[in-house]
This record gives sequence, C-alpha cells and structure tokens, in this order.
Amino acid sequence: MSNTETHPAEVDCAASVGPGGACPELQILTARDVPLGGPRAMTVRRTLPQRARTLIGAWCFADHYGPDDVSESGGMDVAPHPHTGLQTVSWLFSGEIEHRDSLGSHAFVRPGELNLMTGGHGICHSEVSTPSTTILHGVQLWVALPAEHRDADRDFQHHIPVPVQLDGAEARVFLGSLAGDTSPVRTFTPLLGAELTLRPGTTLTLDIDPAFEHGVLLDHGDIRVHGTTLKQAELGYTAPGTPTLTLSNDGPGDARLILLGGPPFQEQIVMWWNFIGRSHEDIATARRDWMEGTRFGVVTGYDGDRLPAPELPTVALKPRGQVR
Repeated sequence: MSNTETHPAEVDCAASVGPGGACPELQILTARDVPLGGPRAMTVRRTLPQRARTLIGAWCFADHYGPDDVSESGGMDVAPHPHTGLQTVSWLFSGEIEHRDSLGSHAFVRPGELNLMTGGHGICHSEVSTPSTTILHGVQLWVALPAEHRDADRDFQHHIPVPVQLDGAEARVFLGSLAGDTSPVRTFTPLLGAELTLRPGTTLTLDIDPAFEHGVLLDHGDIRVHGTTLKQAELGYTAPGTPTLTLSNDGPGDARLILLGGPPFQEQIVMWWNFIGRSHEDIATARRDWMEGTRFGVVTGYDGDRLPAPELPTVALKPRGQVR
C-alpha cells in the first residue's frame, strides 16, 4: 500500500533499547486516521511510525483498515507507486485485493494468506479491491531492510499458514516462529508476524523470544496485555527482556489481534513517502528516479496513471530519534 499523504513527514528512525531483564510495561500507541485519497477516500488507521515510536524490530509502518463497506468507502484503488529499501506485508481479514507489480507478479490478497513483496533497490506495484469484495478489512505493514540488503533484488512471496489450535485460541503465523509453527517466508532480519484469535474468557501465555521487542495491534474485542487493557486499533508495545507474553480476552465475544516482533533494529533509517534510505540524498535520488521513469520498472494491467511523488520538503531531514 502507498503512503498517499500529500505532505508526508520525513522520519529519522533509530533502534529502541529496552530495559533488559525487566518485565515489560505496555506502551500504548494510538492511531491517527489517514485518507488514501480519492473523492470517497478510504481511511486507514496508522500506528507506525509516530513520534512516540518509529520501529518495532524492523517493522516500520502499520496501517489498519476496515471493516469498510466498499459501496460507501469506494474500496481500495492505489495506482502504481514505488518502494525502495523495504518489504511490504499484506494481510486481510475480509475482502480481496488484486496485486500487480513490476516484477510481473499478478496475485490476489485473500484472508489468511500472506503476500510479501521485496522492494529492495526499487519496485512498483498497484493494489485494487476486487468487484466481488463487499467488506474490506485488514492490515498493511512495512519492514525496513538492513543496509547490507537494502538494494536487494525485487521479489514476491505468497504463503498460506496453517492455523495452530491453542487452548481457547488460534494462531496463524505468517512470519517467523510462534506456538510451535514456523513460516517458510524469507526475511532479511529476524521477525515475528502472526494473527491471533482468542475466544471469550481465554487467558493465553505464549513463549516469545526475549531478545525481541513486540507490538500487539488489536483489531477487535477486549484484550489485556500483561494485565493492561488495549482498546480497538491501539498498538501495545513491550520492550525486550521477557520470555512470555500474556494475553487475556475479558469480553463476551472473540478478540483478534496482530502480533509483531523482532530484535531492535540497530540502524538509523530515513523514511519518506514510500521510500526508505539512509540519508536525505537517498530519498531525493529515489524520488527523481521515479519521476523520470527509471529504476522501478512498469506495472502492466492497471487501468490508470501511476502516482506522482509529492514534492520534497525545502529543508533536509532533521534527526528524530527513537524513544529509548
């Protein structure tokens, strides 16, 4: 998914450092609404990046959207747009999205199925909800690539995780390892990505990697994370240093969440619009290449023009470090 803000903020992101060995307190990150554009703009709820926290592991961007009645919202229609230095992770709860990219991939994002695209040196793609979609609901996530792999080749991977049945819960592990299941999808840093559904009255304690920091994004329901209540669309952050994660569903219905994790990202990155680099100059070069039609290839099969890049700020990026 593109960041279609007309004045996207430049973000200088650094690794976070947690209190090693401490039982984590929950930092609650609230979302801001961002319209995707168009006369009937579909609105997403963005929890990453923000001033309070810009990274969770290598996860650097999180949009949560729906459930949207596409007859009212207009659905998703994101024209061809570029990416550098990152991987995009598409995950749906309902609906269907048609994906096309300059690698030649033509695929569909469906509930419970992972689509992961590697931008690396440069890729472009389009995303359009299909005519059969009535309710669109899901998350779009980005992963920053480490410096040694930020110019990696374009790639596209698809994976359907098998649901793991737990005591009062179900897990779908789309990246990394959790609850005895491991995703085969390749990433460039250690990551965890999973959908969890907890039935009413369930308290679930999961073994997690104590070297990871974690984020719990609540889609719906009533959830406590380590005893702290998380509201719908909020993202709860825990620092490294604990081997378990305790989730409780106190509500009358099922609760669903996305669990993200990874070791603190030990590099500083610059993120602006749909690009990730290491300097203002990296971003300016990527923008110029996109506007000049080089580097990113061409998306075929999309009916419409590609997205133009916003204007760069008139001042260079100023550091905005991660909360430590």
